[in-house]
Amino acid sequence: MPRDNKTPLIQKIAKQANITFKCSKSSANGDSKVVTEKLNELISLVTSVRAADLKIAPRKNKPRSGAAGLQNPPVTYMHICETEVFSMGVFLLRTGASIPLHDHPGMNGMLKVLYGKVNVRCFDKVEDSLTMSSVPPSFHPPLAPLQMTSVWRSVPRSAIEYSESSGPCLLTPLRDNLHQIDAVEGPAAFLDILAPPYNPDDGRDCHYYKVLQMVAEEGTDAKGNQEQLGEKKEGEAWLLEIPQPEDFWCGGEPYPGPAVSI
Repeated sequence: MPRDNKTPLIQKIAKQANITFKCSKSSANGDSKVVTEKLNELISLVTSVRAADLKIAPRKNKPRSGAAGLQNPPVTYMHICETEVFSMGVFLLRTGASIPLHDHPGMNGMLKVLYGKVNVRCFDKVEDSLTMSSVPPSFHPPLAPLQMTSVWRSVPRSAIEYSESSGPCLLTPLRDNLHQIDAVEGPAAFLDILAPPYNPDDGRDCHYYKVLQMVAEEGTDAKGNQEQLGEKKEGEAWLLEIPQPEDFWCGGEPYPGPAVSI
């Protein structure tokens, strides 16, 4: 009889993630029964993971303050493992910290809160970026002409709060791929699985965005202005691709949990 009860949960998750996403990559039909079954097995394992399984103790509710606090990163990352198929680690957010709106090009993702609460706000792109020939909508603050090539039409998909008792948040290359993660009420941590991992040489680099605000032209309201330009439908939003925000950076710290091998 197998002694599976002695295998650390995080090792089981890593093994299942490798099987699931390798199967998904090799499958001609991403919605096949086999892929769905493997994904459901992974979701079940990830749903059950807790901070104690990774030997991570919840941080105290201390906001960043003072000169020393300002020098500490708002977010830190514990690397667990990485293969060509997936990467896995833990993000720890200080009280009031946010991971700005960003993307995972061509990647699947799975986020499971280990302690605290986070709000995950998701968007989907609905078309390529605007071209210079596009009629520029009115934004505040106004955009330079070159910035218009980095404006994207998108659909706000969801804004959901997750805690350690929640199931994982799932991201796909086309659905919920752009997202912002905010710590709610105190510090938080979550397990993060990406498949495949970031790789700029393969076109999988992280991009950051900000939501633009439409402004009305003189004599019209914002809604009327949008209808006049014919460039924004109900329930859509404009996103501007930006450099990494200056107030966000990610530090690193050792992972204290069970070793993982693939």
